This record gives sequence, C-alpha cells and structure tokens, in this order.
Amino acid sequence: MSDVEMARIAAGSVLRGDLRGVERREIVVEAFEIGVYPVTEEQVADLIGIPARNPRHPATEISWLRAIRLCNALSEWEGLDPVYSFDGEVVRPDLDSDGFRLPTEDEWEYACRAGATGPAYGPVRDIAWTAADGLRGPVDVGGRMPNLHGLFDILGNVWEWCSDLYDPEGESDARAFRGGGWSDAPAQVRAAARRGGRPRDAFDDVGVRVARGPIPGHG
Repeated sequence: MSDVEMARIAAGSVLRGDLRGVERREIVVEAFEIGVYPVTEEQVADLIGIPARNPRHPATEISWLRAIRLCNALSEWEGLDPVYSFDGEVVRPDLDSDGFRLPTEDEWEYACRAGATGPAYGPVRDIAWTAADGLRGPVDVGGRMPNLHGLFDILGNVWEWCSDLYDPEGESDARAFRGGGWSDAPAQVRAAARRGGRPRDAFDDVGVRVARGPIPGHG
C-alpha cells in the first residue's frame, strides 16, 4: 500500500473564523501530525483489496463512520493501535492509542492556515480546485500549490471530515467537514468554511485527511 505521508505541525495558536462569520476566537493546539494529502482512492482500494478507478483522486463517498473505520484500518496496516472503538454507532476514542484519527476542527483550521490570517493561504486559483475550473468531480491530489506546512488540497478538491459535532449545542449528531470542494464557488473555498453531515451520510465532494497525536481536550 502507498504510504500515508504525514506533516508535523508544531504547537501554536491562530484566530479561528473570518470576518464573514460571527465566530472569532483564538484556537490553541498542541503538536500533532496531519496528512500531506487527502486519503486517495488507491490507498482505500489497497486496504479493502479492490482496484482503484482513479488512484490519485481523493477518496470520496466516505461517510463519517466509514472515515472512522478507515482510520482504524490504516492504524492496523501500519502496526499502530487503533484509536476508535464502537458500541453500535457510538464511537469512543482510546486516549492512549498512537494510531490514525480524524483531526479536530481547531487542528484542521490551524494546519490549513499555516500562519495566514486571511480567508485562504494564497490566491484560491493557485491553491485550490473549485467550480471555477469547470470540474465534474475531484482531480488528482497535489496539482495546486501547497501551504507553508506543505499540505496539498487542504482547500478545494474535496471537503474533509473532522471529528467534531457540527453543532455542539444542538441535538443533531451531524459531524463537521471543512475546506470547500471542486463544486464550490471560489469565494466559498476558505479556511473558515464549514458544512456538516450525519454520520452515515456520504458525498461526492467530501473525503478525509488523517491525523495523529494526543487527542485534544483529554489527558
């Protein structure tokens, strides 16, 4: 299986959100690792033993629950302890695990911004695949400029699931995904953009980027 290339993100802080939204708060994160690319079709295909139609495309049509199971499968492949356990559809993290997991929204936005304070870390046309490119679906990862952490496609191409509830104050179990995708207008593809979906929902413009490191808020 092709390796999941990871980037080390140093601890630090940044303002979350942008002037379009109501939320502007400082987020502080501990050091962690995050995938240089979204998980690709080839990587998913290798895990489940089927050929990939478009090996370098980000894997899509992955629900949040499947993304969680994908993290565990990657951990087992790499000889790491799986992070997540299941009680039906109730997901619990193992705080002592060294395996792959989904990033939190704070981690995702901190990694995405890479020190930038504007809506994006560069001109959207140079860093992200969006509706302005006239696409019919995702394209190969790594085709646009990375951010200063060396992360490709963290804006545009596909949205990416995070571990957090979309509305922590509400009653829905919807989970957040971030970053904008190939079918979104360039103005919507920005570091603060967020949407959400139920844990069983899957979309043709949502994929997953894995993380590793201590689970924030615990320990």
